[in-house]
Amino acid sequence: MTKVFGPAEAIKTVVRDLRSNKPSSSGPRKEGRKRSKTPSNNILSKVYGAQYTGKGVKSITMMPKEILNDCDRRIGIAISEDIAATVHDLATVLENVFYKKCESQSQRNTDLWKGIQLLKDIVTLLNVEGGQVALGCFKENKVVNAEMFDMFGGVQIVVEILLRMESNPVNKKSKEADWRRKLTHACLDTLHHMCLTLHVDVAVPLSKQDDLIFYLFSLMAEKSCFLRAATLLEDVLGVRKTMLKLESIPNLHKLVESFDEEQMANFCRVLSIAMSDLDPGDDGNTLQAQDQASRKKVGVPISETNQGILIELPHFLKKIVRIAVKEIDGSMPPSLPEVFSEIEGWVTWLDSSLAFDPLMDIDSELDDSMVDQPLDFQSLALPQSIKRMHELVYKVEVLYVLCLLLSGKQRNKVHTEVSSHKLMPGLNRLFDRVIWRCNLRPFHRQSGHLENCECSPEVALKIQFLRLIHSYCDHHHNKYLIMTRSEIQEVTRISVSLGLPVADEVKNINKSLLCTGKKGLLTKVIEAMKRSTVESHFRFWLGRAVESFLRGKTSVIDQTFILKKRLLEHLISHMIDNDVKSKEILQSSFDLLAELMKFNIKAFERFEKCTSQEGLDKFMSMVNKNLVDSNMFIRCLLLTLERIEREDVHNLEFALTKSRLLMHIHDRKTRVGFLKKLINIIHVEILTQENVSCLNTTIILLMFAQRSGELSVYLKLLREEEQNNCRPGFILHNFRQLLFFWQDHYLHKDKDCTALEKVSSKILNSLGILYGK
Repeated sequence: MTKVFGPAEAIKTVVRDLRSNKPSSSGPRKEGRKRSKTPSNNILSKVYGAQYTGKGVKSITMMPKEILNDCDRRIGIAISEDIAATVHDLATVLENVFYKKCESQSQRNTDLWKGIQLLKDIVTLLNVEGGQVALGCFKENKVVNAEMFDMFGGVQIVVEILLRMESNPVNKKSKEADWRRKLTHACLDTLHHMCLTLHVDVAVPLSKQDDLIFYLFSLMAEKSCFLRAATLLEDVLGVRKTMLKLESIPNLHKLVESFDEEQMANFCRVLSIAMSDLDPGDDGNTLQAQDQASRKKVGVPISETNQGILIELPHFLKKIVRIAVKEIDGSMPPSLPEVFSEIEGWVTWLDSSLAFDPLMDIDSELDDSMVDQPLDFQSLALPQSIKRMHELVYKVEVLYVLCLLLSGKQRNKVHTEVSSHKLMPGLNRLFDRVIWRCNLRPFHRQSGHLENCECSPEVALKIQFLRLIHSYCDHHHNKYLIMTRSEIQEVTRISVSLGLPVADEVKNINKSLLCTGKKGLLTKVIEAMKRSTVESHFRFWLGRAVESFLRGKTSVIDQTFILKKRLLEHLISHMIDNDVKSKEILQSSFDLLAELMKFNIKAFERFEKCTSQEGLDKFMSMVNKNLVDSNMFIRCLLLTLERIEREDVHNLEFALTKSRLLMHIHDRKTRVGFLKKLINIIHVEILTQENVSCLNTTIILLMFAQRSGELSVYLKLLREEEQNNCRPGFILHNFRQLLFFWQDHYLHKDKDCTALEKVSSKILNSLGILYGK
């Protein structure tokens, strides 16, 4: 906010100077002047009095109200709402209720009622339309009002009222307790609207007040305050610089035990912030920056500790699984009578909503006989579509928390418990009725947002569901629980037909935890992918979900199960015939093809059958033009050919004479071309989680060259490329720097990189010999 000159700034200067025991610059100190015994409304008298006594202005209530009333006009606000005077009156309420103990109960109740009305007036001002020129620039009226309220200390007064109600409790059955509850609601509403209007300017200071945050958690135990407290916690924790430690919240286990399903679902919104790692380096920053940040970290990350605390809470996982798999009323398309009933419900709800505020205004003018009337719409019957939308939003939050827990350090423990509560069978039942069919209306999508924008509850539910499938299946033996009994039997038959032993995870699976019906989640996800449009936003997540099932130790049995559903043919046709432009969709398609075809000769045979020469040329053109997205597929070709040459020699003839893909990657010129391009598109300074796989593919390619005794040949060809372009070192010097970083980044982690460590050292030695170092 632009600096204000006038009474408002004078007030802040006086308070600041007196707190620091500095003489005020507003006027000289006169030794011989006598103090007046009667209060003065002159600002200079306040300043002189502070200089005489050393007791300055400690609160806004000590400022002359006449001056505060004049502040808005003095600083140039066109429409004065007497914000300063309102803050003055609010501070008076705080002083009368919580500091003057001699007041009568009737007067205290009156002051509480006055505080409620003042805060309701402030909330009204924070929602006004229009704008004005204030302090030299145009601003919305609500922003001007919020800045004035904050400037005069209104936010801190509201916070102090909340904390004083916590430290000065009264009998919960008393009349004063009812007024305090209403005042608490008004305080929470005011702070929430201040956060919405001024964003970080208000939310960040509030996020640093642990006593306020802990009190908000305690308010969540009261059903009437729960939603307001949870909403304000979300506002505050979302901008907090340090992660909140759940262990510091008093009586967390009792709090969570007291929650019903709706409260638990809303609580998950807060948990999603408390459990997520706030370090932005995990996504957007370079690997170099992430490494530097990780080396500074000591001890166990707070996010891991928080997840451990939640997992240990009695019945916590059971409750959120129950919410995740709960049926939604009316999820199927309504009949015509139901449509008319829904319209009638909307009319009734709107009439009640519009009549509510005037009724409450009348109530505020009456005596205590109306004190128990609701202050919001919670008692009104909501239309069915709104209820369904709320339930969808709840599921989104719960699925997100489950994703976080299934991706954490204790994922095996979480896996065991959520599986025992039949998470996957429950989601399988909801898939057709809710998850992939939900189409709620009305939903007001914000201007400029696309149909597949994640702000839509329908879209968010689909994406969170697919993320959950990915987290659940990724490198875990429980992945077979997303199948049905008949599908497990099919996997067993495939094993027998291929002459391979049935995997222990399949043989010993708990059949009572499998999905029910004819199709499991894996089959339904594949079918949804085949039905989706060319540029559908969901294709990326659908592909990721199927890919996660295949990741880990390569299983030709799992690949065959999916190949029989003709997913490979669909992917090839989708990529070649539709000229896909989306980078995300291309990457997920190439990655899924890599997992589906790796070491699998039948998959390569299928590729040959469904691809013409023209199609192959177009496909390889996409590979070459999108190396960051396709490098995993290139790695699949390299690994498959290497395995055939070393172990499956009976397939060597097919690889070198019939498979156009493997013949292409076998050519040395092709490999050197890939090497040159892969090295040139990455540098240490721009390496991220998205493109580091290009470096890994490059190292693997050179590792195979070293095994065949051709490493020096490859490096010389790269050097010749540098000389031909009159740019010595632009390939190999960059690669040398990448190798040094790779060793530093990977080899200090708890991973078995022995083979790659040896080959990287040999490559570095060869580079040194090549450059005479």
